[in-house]
Amino acid sequence: MRKLTTFALFFLLSLVTPAWGGGLALILSESGGAYGEFAGTLEETLSGSSWNIVSTTLADAPPSVPAPSDLVVAVGSEALRKALSRVDSPPIIATLIPRQSYERILGEYRRPSRITAIYLDQPAARQAAFFRQLFPDQKRFGLLASPETRGQLGPYRQAFSNAGLVLDIEDADTDKALLPALNAVLDRSAALLALPDNTIYRRNNIKAILITAFRHQRPIIGYSAAFVTAGALAALHTTPPQIARQTADLIISNGTNLPPPSGPHLFAIAINPNVAQALGLKIPDEAAIRRALLADRESR
Repeated sequence: MRKLTTFALFFLLSLVTPAWGGGLALILSESGGAYGEFAGTLEETLSGSSWNIVSTTLADAPPSVPAPSDLVVAVGSEALRKALSRVDSPPIIATLIPRQSYERILGEYRRPSRITAIYLDQPAARQAAFFRQLFPDQKRFGLLASPETRGQLGPYRQAFSNAGLVLDIEDADTDKALLPALNAVLDRSAALLALPDNTIYRRNNIKAILITAFRHQRPIIGYSAAFVTAGALAALHTTPPQIARQTADLIISNGTNLPPPSGPHLFAIAINPNVAQALGLKIPDEAAIRRALLADRESR
């Protein structure tokens, strides 16, 4: 009987989730703005857990001996560089960073064994479902690619194909090639999907891209609320607080046993009604699109 009781107790203990906890160093690429929102939400979400934020520093802070910590959360590209330069090589979670930036920065440093990321990039299947909701009567859409994003195109092609859509891709490797490629793909497509790509969608290029698309009477689907404010029709994006909550969940659930990098679980929808009206488009409301996207995710 004693052996049976001992076995039962051991079995029950084996089902209990480990209680991860420790000290967390938070590195921000900048103060305030999106980074401040992230930091505030992360601190709030972790309060009451076994994890404590033991230091918060900026990426451009003077070099110093880092405070001992069990885990580092790097928020943005410059913060990731700062984290990778630490001599103690702690486990790192990189956040608020596009996938291509994360992979490029890892290539600049010795790749640590314990690192993961929560990308800003929306999953390809979610983007394809978004296009189906925005343009139910259209099948062909365009995308501009550069060496920065070319390696990521396979999943997008596959996701759009699985959704019964065609993704028409034009290379825009240089500033000189940008507008010819844009004109060509807009001639063949109902709308343009913009991926986070610093080669193409730089601050000094955005206005020309938006004006060219408007002349073609073709909408652009962007990747941030700021892009929509500037003149894109709509965007799937994930807010800093949403990324912070996902980061906190990862920390509480996994501790330093880091999973592979992934995209955001949560998302927000931004729509520019003025652009929709100017292009003569009837767009479902955000709540209806969200319900459809969530239903699409549950069906897969």
